[in-house]
Amino acid sequence: MRVKVMLDPERPKVGRGEVAKIARGAGMKVVRDGADFGIVVGGDGVFGKFGRTESVPLLFVGVRSDAATGSKAHLASVYLEDLGEALKDIARGRYGIVEYKRLQVTKNGARLGDVFTDVYMQRGAESNCIRYRLTVSGQGRMIREAAIGDGVVVCTRAGSTGYFSYVDKLRLGDWLDADRFTVIDSNEIGICHIVPTYTSREGVAEHPLRYTVPWGCRVELRLDRQADARLYGVGSGRGGVRVGVRDVVSVSPSRRTTKVMKVSISAG
Repeated sequence: MRVKVMLDPERPKVGRGEVAKIARGAGMKVVRDGADFGIVVGGDGVFGKFGRTESVPLLFVGVRSDAATGSKAHLASVYLEDLGEALKDIARGRYGIVEYKRLQVTKNGARLGDVFTDVYMQRGAESNCIRYRLTVSGQGRMIREAAIGDGVVVCTRAGSTGYFSYVDKLRLGDWLDADRFTVIDSNEIGICHIVPTYTSREGVAEHPLRYTVPWGCRVELRLDRQADARLYGVGSGRGGVRVGVRDVVSVSPSRRTTKVMKVSISAG
């Protein structure tokens, strides 16, 4: 089988040569183009990056870290030390492929790209809290909210163990089993306000921190006051996409999916 190695271009957790050596040792041919599948080594940020851009099936490989703030790799199917055995199983046909739905993101009607895990509008380095409005429409839903806080996350099922679950992680500790701890259904979109100081929902007295809406809904985000606000999780730059008061950000289901390879060796 032909395989492509995919790493963080700026801060790879392991050298490309080391991963290629493991792949060749399992009988794989390492290629740049025309791969049957991709080996993605990194943390969830790297998984999310390639998960929203690649069309071939992807094997997510985590690297263990003892550091409290080190990579968690919740979406990993296998850790690096077990990669050789996992690739031998794949060569024998002992694997499965799970298709994950993506979201697509537009700004003022122009498509920015797809999201495999989550996209979030958040304050930049030059801003304190941001004031924004959120509207959900479609599938019989109409929600209008206003909020002041660090920002807001919109996520897929694959991204629900990430930023969407930050409150649970502070309360219960970390999670290392994405299949077990995924907290929303594949037919749901997750919405979560990031450290809000104020929220309000039109027509009701409740102030939800996070919730889900049916797949098929459209989520619109707008700034209520000019600030250094950025859109993260879409696009190639680490600095995010700037959002101003005249901009309308729309998040809705994409027609594209991400194919993730699953092997019997546990990531946990």
